Amino acid sequence: METTTESLPKTTSDHPNSISDNPNNVSDNPNNTSSSSSSSEEEEEEDNNNINDTSLETTTTAVTSPILPDDNLPDPQPQPRKRRRRKKQFPEMIPSSGARIIRHKSTENQEFEYGFEDDYTLTSRRRRRASSDLDVETLIAISVGFPVDSLTEEEIEAKVVSSIGGTEQANYIVVRNHILSKWRSNVNVWLAREHALESIRTEHTHLVDSAYSFLLQHGYINFGLAAQSAANLTLLEGSGSGLDPEPSRGNVVVIGAGLAGLVAAKQLIFLGFKVVVLEGRMRPGGRVRTKKMTGGECVAAADLGGSVLTGINGNPLGVLARQLGLPLHKVRDICPLYLPNGKTVNPEIDSKVEVSFNKLLDRVCKLRQTMMEEAKSIDVPLGTALEAFRQVYRVAEDPQEKMLLDWHLANLEYANATLMSNLSMVFWDQDDPFEMGGDHCFIPGGNDRFIRALAENLPIFYNQTVQCVKYGSDGVLVYANGQEYHADMVLCTVPLGVLKKETIEFIPDLPQRKKDAIERLGFGLLNKVAILFPYDFWGGEIDTFGHLSDKSSMRGEFFLFYSYSSVAGGPLLVALVAGEAAIEFEKMSPVESVNRVMEILKGIFNPKGIAVPEPLQAICTRWGQDQFSYGSYSYVGIGASGNDYDILAESIGNGRLFFAGEATNKQYPATMHGAFLSGLREAANMLRIDKRRKTKSNVSNGSATNQKVEAD
Repeated sequence: METTTESLPKTTSDHPNSISDNPNNVSDNPNNTSSSSSSSEEEEEEDNNNINDTSLETTTTAVTSPILPDDNLPDPQPQPRKRRRRKKQFPEMIPSSGARIIRHKSTENQEFEYGFEDDYTLTSRRRRRASSDLDVETLIAISVGFPVDSLTEEEIEAKVVSSIGGTEQANYIVVRNHILSKWRSNVNVWLAREHALESIRTEHTHLVDSAYSFLLQHGYINFGLAAQSAANLTLLEGSGSGLDPEPSRGNVVVIGAGLAGLVAAKQLIFLGFKVVVLEGRMRPGGRVRTKKMTGGECVAAADLGGSVLTGINGNPLGVLARQLGLPLHKVRDICPLYLPNGKTVNPEIDSKVEVSFNKLLDRVCKLRQTMMEEAKSIDVPLGTALEAFRQVYRVAEDPQEKMLLDWHLANLEYANATLMSNLSMVFWDQDDPFEMGGDHCFIPGGNDRFIRALAENLPIFYNQTVQCVKYGSDGVLVYANGQEYHADMVLCTVPLGVLKKETIEFIPDLPQRKKDAIERLGFGLLNKVAILFPYDFWGGEIDTFGHLSDKSSMRGEFFLFYSYSSVAGGPLLVALVAGEAAIEFEKMSPVESVNRVMEILKGIFNPKGIAVPEPLQAICTRWGQDQFSYGSYSYVGIGASGNDYDILAESIGNGRLFFAGEATNKQYPATMHGAFLSGLREAANMLRIDKRRKTKSNVSNGSATNQKVEAD
């Protein structure tokens, strides 16, 4: 057996007997995934069947504008139910409080609100379907982060309407949602402005122009891979692009080739910027890393970092999967739990403890609401509050019940990459209202397939560790490995752990406001042991199973196993290490860690008469020791809040230095799609600043010219 250590956070991947080539397919059938073990050749984050990110969007394939209803519109499909077990209790088990559907009380009100002509009449059937179309399009808009009946701060700043509130804004929202759903129905085709206009009434043309430009420049439509490739001809023809015909914009240095950096670089180039990406590693991807594992004739792709697509509805990574023609594998919610002696946990006791655990969380929610109303500045550790309520209500006093409760707490520590004692009781789950719905999925072959596609043709310089960033009114200067890079702007996408270590010097120093946010936010740790076996001995009917510990302090040690046989291309198991155990794990030798995993597996399966074979290869991650991350992902520490994510995202230096990454995304922190969306966000911000700077320059030059003419 080969055992290695990887200084590398969350894991997936391909099946040799693949028969599915449907890019829109999501299956819980392990024999219904496509093989792509070649996707990990290079070295280096869930209830109906066949549901993926098109579960909302495919219902709109034939949808026309809400302003021009169509008799042939499909009825909206029912939403899939929530999974019982998820990777996280929060934010992945709590339904989004913001996901509601707008339903109009009457068609007459609808016509008046959206400016329909007075003499425009509809049959009852068409009225019902027009309302249903609005519902579906509204759901799609909600799934990507738009509010139900108001504008985002970005839209207000972009002045998409002449005045806030009123009929114009209501009409704009309908048009915006329609354009968004129109592109989402076919993400492989560039949606031109003329196409968006086809089903919109002429009196709303100005709203189409406004909504289309906003959605395009902010990366809500026509982003990704296939769409932008298809856009080249459109842009060359100079029609329907929605972009200014300006030949060139500023120069940008992007620090970091993780998801945020790659997406930002690709979008910036698309918007007309000249871009260079500096990456300290010898590979792209950052905390997303797929490792090829081999042993004899067995080959598997293991995601040692980001692995799970946490909620596929509206997820931009789901869009990328569709563009690349990749199937998605739904993470099935069957998760048997095993006691330390290997016996299966009694289902009734399991259910009882899970209910009690959720009630404890409800008690904490009520307590913090009271605390926020009476003393807004008070915060305590989430773990302290839960333990206090546990003792008061005498929950889990039985040894087995206590072990079960510890397992749920370990799951929570996995979700947040830290100990319960480090989490803010008040704001630890502040991102819950924004959670993306739908199944949790794996990408067969690993998430490196995303990384390689995004990195293709980008000007990335590897082994370029940035030491210093100087920024001022005349631009930026980036120092990396003795090289100097001059640019108009710089985008820093390094993990929060690197910012905490202060390994990059900023001149002038970062504002105290941003430094305080960096200090308050936490950056936690999750580790993994990936093991390739000669065959699948645990059975292919499940994707996860759990193991309980009789030591509370080590409850996160190999508490959850992910089976990747369905997606990795070979018989692969990944054991997770969370909480305090994740810290202690990095002090152990890889051999010792693998032996401990084997001991647990033999304790579970040997009593069933199932022999556990020796591993062919094993890999242990060490994300806490990785000099390019110093941890796994962010969390809200005691005294911190969601506002700190926003502060970290703020640009400084009068639009010279920008920040992106999962720790800059208040709505979707600690997720791959959060990093992705932050890259699109900052590309839009840099475009806005570049336009403003050029406008001021043109005004200044015009004023100087006029003064010269008058003097002459």
